[in-house]
Formats: sequence, C-alpha cells, structure tokens
Amino acid sequence: MHSSKSLPPLDGLNAVIAARDTGSFTAAAERLGLTHGAVSRRVHAVEHWLGTAVFERHGRGVRATPAGQRFIAQVEQALSAISDSADRWRPRRELPVIRLSVVPSFARLWLLPRMRLLQDVPAQRRVELTIEHRLADLSGGEVDLAVRYGKGPWRDSSAQLLFKERLLPVASPDLAAELGGHPSASRLADAPLLHDSDTSQWRAWLKAQGAAYRSKAADRRFEDYDLVLAAAKSGLGVALLRAPLADEAIASGQLVRVSKAWLANPASHYLVMRSGESRGMVLEAAAKLLALSAPLRR
Repeated sequence: MHSSKSLPPLDGLNAVIAARDTGSFTAAAERLGLTHGAVSRRVHAVEHWLGTAVFERHGRGVRATPAGQRFIAQVEQALSAISDSADRWRPRRELPVIRLSVVPSFARLWLLPRMRLLQDVPAQRRVELTIEHRLADLSGGEVDLAVRYGKGPWRDSSAQLLFKERLLPVASPDLAAELGGHPSASRLADAPLLHDSDTSQWRAWLKAQGAAYRSKAADRRFEDYDLVLAAAKSGLGVALLRAPLADEAIASGQLVRVSKAWLANPASHYLVMRSGESRGMVLEAAAKLLALSAPLRR
C-alpha cells in the first residue's frame, strides 16, 4: 500500500486512462505512441503503488475493476483541477485594451447601454472603463481616452464635443400632480429641490424665469447625478433633468416635465485625448464614440 505522502507514478496515470478508454493495452500504446510493454509496465507500477488491481485482464483486452473505476474517476478530477488552475496563471493572448475614463453617472445613464456598440464585431479591441470622479492623467498614460463634463479646455489634451445639454425641471407623476401641472417658477422655488453638490444650475434656471433660489431644509443633495434622478423618481423633490443624457427617464414615464421652460447647460460632455495622439486603435475608438453620439449633436 502506498504512503499517505507519496504520489503515484505520474507517467502511469495517462497510461491507465488510455487503457480504460480504449479497452486494451495495445490500443492505449497506439494512442500514446508507446509500446505495448511500456503501457503494461506503467499500469503495473500504478497498481503496485495503489496496492490493488486497476484492471481485469481478459482475452480481448482489459476492463477496469470497481476499485479501478473509482480511482480513475478521482485521477481525472484531479487532473482537471490542475488544468483549471494552470489556466489562471497561463499568460493570455488578450485583445488590445483601450482605457476610457468616465464619471459614474455618465457611465450608467449613457455609456453602458451602448458599450456593445462601442466594441467591434468581431472584437478588435477591448474598451476597459475607469469609473471615477477625479480627472485621470491622459498625458501620463494612466488612461487613453476620457469623457469629461465641463466647459474645457483641459491642459495637455485635445477635446471634441460629444453633446450639449438642456436643463428642464422634472418630478415624479404624483409630485407633478401635487404641484399643479405647470407651476410657476416661484412655486417650484418653494418645492423641495434636488441637486448634486453644485446648485448653480438651479440658480441659473430660476433666475432665467424671474425667480430666486433659496436653500431650504427640504432640499436634498446627492454626490452622483443619477442618484438625483433616482430621488426624483421616488417623489422626493424636483430635479433638473439634463437632456439628452437622461431622456430615458421621461420616455419611460418615471419622470414628467413640470415646466415648459428650459435652459442651455453651460457644461457639456467632451471626448478628451492627449495632445498629438496618433495610435490607430485609440483614434478608432474615439471615432466610434463620436459616431455613437452624433445624433445628439444635431
């Protein structure tokens, strides 16, 4: 019987599996490129290590014993586990990666629903998203492309407009009914207002309608813009919808306009890359993004 710490003769395991599969040492030898005698010796070495017969010999070949069947099944499971483990460490021949930096709200509201369109078919590159609030370093090679929200320009980079936005007040259908259809700007100023960390958009919209912004205890602030929309859908207050970024919220009926008035957003979405970018696959990915957003620029 084998020691609990010893291993079976490893070159014999393939011989055992081949003999089980083919039903004879001769056929196993042909499969493995060995002689009949070499297969027989290797199987015998495994049986000696195991301390029991793995095969019953008969005139037409061999047949696994009950103990042999159980042993071979365990060997195959072990070899499969080793193969799976090797796959985790084996270097992969992966597609070239384009790293694209975006803020969370832009990723969730606009980019992720279009990611499949951004990839080539068949895939020639993999677009990997870096989702964060900070400005990623393009010139230092931290990312290859970035979608930035603002007025620009940005240092050491070139920017192309993806699309502009309009700001329009929206609320849940229930809250809109409470406000009375299309309330005045003064009425909206008195309602709970939802916004991100910047109140300048509400201030600008209300000023354009002849009303003044004032901070209230009922107002709510959220770090991410899509959370502002989620709060509006829940009826917590009135939000400024940034069209066309969040048009789906109106199209789905989850939010409705509470005023016909809208204001051009001074901030826009830009596709940014480092100055002098010449890598073909980066320029191709940029062109694909610009093509996807082209209907929004018309």
